Amino acid sequence: MNNVPASYLGVWRRTLLRTADGREDRTTRVFWLQTQSLHGDLRLPEPTPMTIAQRIGQAGFAGITEVCGERCQWHRLVDFHPDSGTDVGLMEFVSPDEVHETAPDGSYLEIWQRLPESVGTTHAVWLAAADDPQRQGCLLQAGDCFMFVADRPVRAREGLPLRKQITGLGADQAEFMMGCEFSFGRISGGNRPWEITLSSLPGRSGRCLLLEPPQASPDQWTVESLASLGGYPPRGGWQRVSIPLPTMSAEEVTP
Repeated sequence: MNNVPASYLGVWRRTLLRTADGREDRTTRVFWLQTQSLHGDLRLPEPTPMTIAQRIGQAGFAGITEVCGERCQWHRLVDFHPDSGTDVGLMEFVSPDEVHETAPDGSYLEIWQRLPESVGTTHAVWLAAADDPQRQGCLLQAGDCFMFVADRPVRAREGLPLRKQITGLGADQAEFMMGCEFSFGRISGGNRPWEITLSSLPGRSGRCLLLEPPQASPDQWTVESLASLGGYPPRGGWQRVSIPLPTMSAEEVTP
């Protein structure tokens, strides 16, 4: 698969979502980190969701990005909301640091602004749990920004909305089902190295991704450094694996 064009690389913050019926969203905090192959996307309502009922309204996904002309497709390989589909957008760069995304069917417009601190080298590491290779995640870097993604520690059922999957569960079981982590932060520009500033997991914001992070880029981190990442690390730890190829499917648009 071809590399994503350099114009896409970095972290993009959504400043506006406008749907075809005139509805607008300017308050949801949406950050899209793009590397040469992988993306991570975190969407948190304001104020930050804390209870399980509130957290149903957040979203996040990560996977492979495919660009062909003005058409961009985000193949979701890890998704906070299971089976939410594949995104396809038509992209217009109105400046090097502003891009307008429209749905092929005209159902939405999203305006994105690139964070200045995200300009620079990008790195991407795809991860799998050593004791459960189907549980996957990634560690992405763009400039001074990073995003860590980890699928939930329990398997989600296909074809069933997350809200229904947690109905009737005990508190601990529901928390594990909601434990799909998307943590975004700064490498050196925060209060401490690799500080998480926003996360889909309550309590992760303000913490360090790793207490003693290596000086090297993420794609050079040792197995020991990667093994215990996240709020719910696998029992056998994370291990670096090859980036999987996406499964081509019918286009499905989700703003």
